[in-house]
Amino acid sequence: MKIAGHTLGTPGMTVGEALHLFHNAGIQAAEIIWQDGYSAALPESGGAIVREVSAIAGELGMEIAALTPYQSGFNSLDPNERKHNIATLSRCIDDAFELDCHHIRVYAGSFKPTDRDRSEKWAMLVDSLQILGQRAAQKDVTLCIENHFNTMTVTAAETIALVKEVDSPGVGILYDQANLTFTHSEPYQEAIPLQKGWIRYVHAKDLIFIDPNKPFIADAVATVKVEERAVRSRVVGQGILDWPGILAQLKDLGYDGYLSLEYEYRWHPQDLPEPAEGFRLGAEALRHMLEELA
Repeated sequence: MKIAGHTLGTPGMTVGEALHLFHNAGIQAAEIIWQDGYSAALPESGGAIVREVSAIAGELGMEIAALTPYQSGFNSLDPNERKHNIATLSRCIDDAFELDCHHIRVYAGSFKPTDRDRSEKWAMLVDSLQILGQRAAQKDVTLCIENHFNTMTVTAAETIALVKEVDSPGVGILYDQANLTFTHSEPYQEAIPLQKGWIRYVHAKDLIFIDPNKPFIADAVATVKVEERAVRSRVVGQGILDWPGILAQLKDLGYDGYLSLEYEYRWHPQDLPEPAEGFRLGAEALRHMLEELA
């Protein structure tokens, strides 16, 4: 398994500066946000900056592990919104191809527990992902559907049901045990076997509960407001998640891909050490665990 840094953890930096920070922390791969309006991201318009980032990565000997867009309208019942989201993600696929990047993090639409029309929105999501999955496969890219709150794949069971129905070589699963934990979904002993054969990418982060009995509720898809939080973010290995156990089970199932340090400094800087220290500590913890496994 290979460790990647995530530009979610480098607000205020450029992508180039983030790549250098990861390199200095002994990390040789990067997950890069693909979004307008964030400094440590590739803009959705692409262009020269994609080539610049590719050149910097080449100089550092760094792989681009994944791109991370933020579109969530793939299940919209508004055909124009859905078409726009499909077109936007298609551009992200093109940028991934140019960067020799083979994974894109994708939200399984937008869906809150209070929303209606689940069956109709599920059908729209499946159709969108079949269209996009075909395009991604042609570019040797996998769309990795994340276990994520306020989408149609909050749980591991929902995620595996979706990718099986889409049934595309261009669509797989992004396994995120922290997300499953704070939404009170499956523990890793259930989540990993459930998703066996479809896990293409893994997010590594950690947490502690403020109130483990508080039901999870959030307004948005991308992040959780301060007043909604029932957890605090932690460096990998310093929270409650059993990362040695998670890695052992992933290894037993044959996973040898990326472990992306999704360091949530963009959203929750008050919880975490500054990025240079946090990425160094997280990478050291994962390397130690992997050495123990070996």
